[in-house]
Parts: sequence; structure tokens; C-alpha cells
Amino acid sequence: MRILHTSDWHIGKRLERHDRMDEYRDAVDEVVDIANSENTDLVLHSGDLFDRPLPPVEALRLGLDGLVRLADGGRRPVVVVAGNHDAPELFETLAPFLLPFGVHLVGRIKPPDEGGVVSIETAAGMAHIACLPFLRAAQVVDFMARVDQWYGTYADRIRKITEAYAAALGGQAGPNDATALVAHFMVGGVKVATGAPRGERELHIGEAYAATDVSVPTAVDYVAMGHIHAPQPVPGARVPAHYAGSLLQLDFGEAGEQKRVLIVDTTPGAPASVRSVALKAGRSLLRVEGAWDAVAARTDLDDAFLDLTIDTDGPDPGLMDRARDRFAGVVKVRARYERSTDGRPIMAGRPLVELYAEYHREAHGADPAGGLLALFTEIESELADATS
Repeated sequence: MRILHTSDWHIGKRLERHDRMDEYRDAVDEVVDIANSENTDLVLHSGDLFDRPLPPVEALRLGLDGLVRLADGGRRPVVVVAGNHDAPELFETLAPFLLPFGVHLVGRIKPPDEGGVVSIETAAGMAHIACLPFLRAAQVVDFMARVDQWYGTYADRIRKITEAYAAALGGQAGPNDATALVAHFMVGGVKVATGAPRGERELHIGEAYAATDVSVPTAVDYVAMGHIHAPQPVPGARVPAHYAGSLLQLDFGEAGEQKRVLIVDTTPGAPASVRSVALKAGRSLLRVEGAWDAVAARTDLDDAFLDLTIDTDGPDPGLMDRARDRFAGVVKVRARYERSTDGRPIMAGRPLVELYAEYHREAHGADPAGGLLALFTEIESELADATS
């Protein structure tokens, strides 16, 4: 069986003042073209279809249309779980309307025999897919509470759910059937840290929202993971297991990442083979430093979104206007120059998140948690969007 794995589309996400719907359309078109050209039998989408729980109508239309086109009239079933950016209630509401098109939406964590494991007939035979949407820390999974006390760490709860699903798959799947887990959670050890905030909600990146590699079942053909935007294998997994990564470079923490989908070929009695297919759609995100004249003379930056650091002799109030006049894709601009403090902190020209971190250290005597800085940056970006 040939499976296409994609994830973290985040349709509707802006890049501060820049709308990116045309890029999302191109990227979804490209994924559909790959599914067709690769003659895939099944599509797994591991969450964060949309960027907001209640997406704008345009984003909703594009996301649902993309799933229906992937399903190709029901000839290629599509299974999608809700990520932390998706609304479980919206998924469950839309599910019965999309099922006739071959699209299976799973918004809530369910018992294996009540939708937690989806059994589907494909052109290549039967596939049994365990579906694990994002689990929030305070969430109680009723079917687990009936068989075991619902306690312990987040990692314990994820492990118990995946063990229940693995047991159900073992009882349902025949020797020639394909099996998979499609899930949206973080396994400890993934690579997410960069020099800039990333699109993954940092509140969900850390021990409180991390599972261990023992949560990855060993008796399935493939594990399709979402939540981490940097494409990579799942650390410590003992079966083929991958984070497909996001559809576009969503913020400057993802600058330079090659986005992709994965093609997975399963064969009874043998490990699945996995290969990446690079995506070409979407504008690049670039961080650029240097003197203004040198940066302005570069023609290779014309089609990119830019985070500019410009060397100046001092404050330059007109720098942003000049940068926007020269480059349509400017997102951020900062002036870099020698500062004389005279014993006082200099605030002009510095990023707000940096100033907040400095305030937190002075007020509380400790560095702020990464999740707090990420939330501050997210709010700052939403305010920029609202006023642009």
C-alpha cells in the first residue's frame, strides 16, 4: 500500500501584515498533484489543518476542498486528526458531511471500537488507522478512565492511549492489512529550538506536553506524526515514524527548512519504506544582515519574506519605510548600532520580546520560560495583524 503523509497545513496563518492564502492554494495544489502522480492509495494528515479553531471562511473552504480533492471521489481515502490549533467540535460537526467524499475527520480521542480505529478499504487492500488527536493536559479520556485510573504524567496518558490502540489494531488487522497510527503530539528529543520563535505553540513544547518514545507503538507499519514543524524522524522510534513537518515556512524559526510530504510503501512482513518529496510552493523566509546599501542591492531577496538587521550609525526612524519601499516581503526590520547606555537600559530599536525578557529578569530574578516568550510573541503578532 502506498500512503502519503502530510501535516500542519495551518491554513489561514498570516505572517504579521502579510496574507498568504495564495501560497496555501499553491501548496495544497502541489500536495494533490503529488498524491496523483505517486499513485497513492491512502492519505494521512496528522493535524493542524487550520491555524485557528474557527478558521475564516476562505481558509475553511480551501482546507476542506483540498481534502476532498485528495480523496479523489473516495478512491483514495483521507484520514485527518485534529491538532492543537484545530477545534475538535468543528471536526466532529463536519465529519458526517465529508465522509461520503472519502474524508475521515477525527476530532476527539475515542474508544477503538467507536471511531478511535478507522478501518478502510483502499485500492491496495484494507488499512486500519489508529487516530490520536491532540490531547490537552487537563483532558480526561473517558474510555481510558473505565479501564485504568486516569493519573500520572502527560507521557503516561499518551502511552496508555497508544497501547490501547495498538492492542485493538492487533485484534483487527489481518496478516496482509496495513496498519498505522496518525497522531498529534511531541516525543521528547525532537529538534525544535532555533534562534527565532517557531510556529509550534511553545506552551506545548516542554516536559508538560512531551511524550516518550515508548508511546510510539512497535506493532504498526507506520506512525504519522504531527505538531513539530521541522521535518524529521521520531526520536527513538523502533518502527518507521516521522514528523512530516509544516506545509510552508510559517515563521522565521523555520527559515531555510525544506518542506515536504512523505511517501510510505508498506509490504506485509517487511518494514515500510519512507521517502521525502520536497515541496516547491511558498515563498522562502530569510534573515538578512548588513549595511543598507548592500542589502538593497540584492535582487535574490525580491521574492522572499525578510527579517532584516541593518547596520547603522544610530537610530534610523525611516528605515522601515525604506525597506518596505524596496522589498514587498519585508516583515521585520531592526537597526543595529553601538549603544551608549550611561548606566541606563536602551530600549529604542530593540524587539519587544527582548525588552519583556529583560523586565522579567529584573522583576522576578529569573529568565522567563520559553512558553511565556512564545505567547508574548504570538500576541504581538496578532496585534500587528489586527492593526495592519
